[in-house]
Amino acid sequence: MATSTEDTVALLARVPTFEALGPEELSRVAEVAVPRRYEPGRVIFREGDASDTCYVLKRGHVRVIREHADGRTITLANFGPGDIFGELAMFEDERRSATIETLDDVESIAILGSDMRRLMREHPDIAVKLVISLGRRLRAANERISSQSFQTVQSRVATVVMQLVKEAQEEGAGNRDVLVSATQADIAKLAGSSRESASRFLAVLERAGVIEQGRGKLTVHDPSALERYVY
Repeated sequence: MATSTEDTVALLARVPTFEALGPEELSRVAEVAVPRRYEPGRVIFREGDASDTCYVLKRGHVRVIREHADGRTITLANFGPGDIFGELAMFEDERRSATIETLDDVESIAILGSDMRRLMREHPDIAVKLVISLGRRLRAANERISSQSFQTVQSRVATVVMQLVKEAQEEGAGNRDVLVSATQADIAKLAGSSRESASRFLAVLERAGVIEQGRGKLTVHDPSALERYVY
């Protein structure tokens, strides 16, 4: 999988973590990025592994999961093209806080933490801009968590479906009849609810004509209608 420096710069420019970097700084990061490819169902790294590399998705999707001692897993998030994960490896060699598993064929670029730290020592402006961008992401995450803590189950499920629709649209889907690849269990985990509760609300949406469910997928006929269920 060959990836030109120009392609890598264009990919990095889409990533919020690198949004504050200029073209020359992005080129420096691109020079130390290495292409990586993974098959579906592959674990890129596990919770507890050494944290030495961050990744940016070029194609495909992954899910972030946490594992409990009793064997249960919780899906924290799904990532797609243009998303970054493992980014704290750029700053420290801590253990991974979650497991990353591929959902389909994945193409990505990998950036060693040691290479990024070297770049930040040689070019302090890069370090300052990365910290600013990460601070913005942390603030947005805190606001999202605070908002979700006051939401009902149906509101959380509707929000998750809206987010999945948004991700599909960013990859080329239209404004209506958006196909989302996710099971009821996936949506329930992302919404922090039981599968039964999520299933009941998805049935409500289906009866209202907002969605149509299939095996491991759903079609959102009217994405804008989901907003009525978020409060």
